[in-house]
Amino acid sequence: MGDAEDDRSVWEQLAPGVARCRLPHLDVTIGLVVGAEGVLLVDTGSTLREGARLRARVEALTGRGVTHVVLTHGHFDHVFGAAAFPEATVYGHRGLAGHLRREGDALRADAVAHGTDPEEAAGAAAALRYPDRLVAERLALDLGGRPVLLVHPGPGHTGHDLVVHVPGATASDPGVVFCGDLVEESGEPQAGHDAFPAAWPATLEVVLALGGETARYVPGHGAVVDARYVRAQRDQLTP
Repeated sequence: MGDAEDDRSVWEQLAPGVARCRLPHLDVTIGLVVGAEGVLLVDTGSTLREGARLRARVEALTGRGVTHVVLTHGHFDHVFGAAAFPEATVYGHRGLAGHLRREGDALRADAVAHGTDPEEAAGAAAALRYPDRLVAERLALDLGGRPVLLVHPGPGHTGHDLVVHVPGATASDPGVVFCGDLVEESGEPQAGHDAFPAAWPATLEVVLALGGETARYVPGHGAVVDARYVRAQRDQLTP
């Protein structure tokens, strides 16, 4: 993985104070929510170098440091950059810490298998950042005039998925739901050994109820989608 960034790395504004970018490596989505008192990042990329680059870019964009990091699930491309944010409070589902402790070596091997430099993968695995705050079902945060809701909608892509719901700041602003890999746009939904395929459709029903018809749904990989797309993916996953 080289240092060069492509056009997908530009921050795309989704609503006032809410943005996302797509990292060149594996097309991973990173979310950003800015309030008067806090700056929240959704996921952290595949390496410490990606995490450090994200930290610098957020500071350049907002003039402030990241205060909150939310990890949507424990796969390497979403968590391996988390140690680059030592001052931030890291949030994850209550099952995430155990997953990271059990799967550290497997995550490193998976990163290498997906094209991550072996030395960078080893360094990130050795520096794994565990969540400071655990979420059982729901946790409300206030970034200062910008409420954010962390929700475990149920098992699906993993048993410890979190989504991040950012309600619209006004009636005319769209809500935004960062879905992690519960929703995929740039490829088929990935169901690995830690997935729960039978439960996934019902979990997406919860995600749809959370955002409603007007929200912008942000997949873990790929372009922003709407409720119709999420329903279609739910139907695709239904046995």
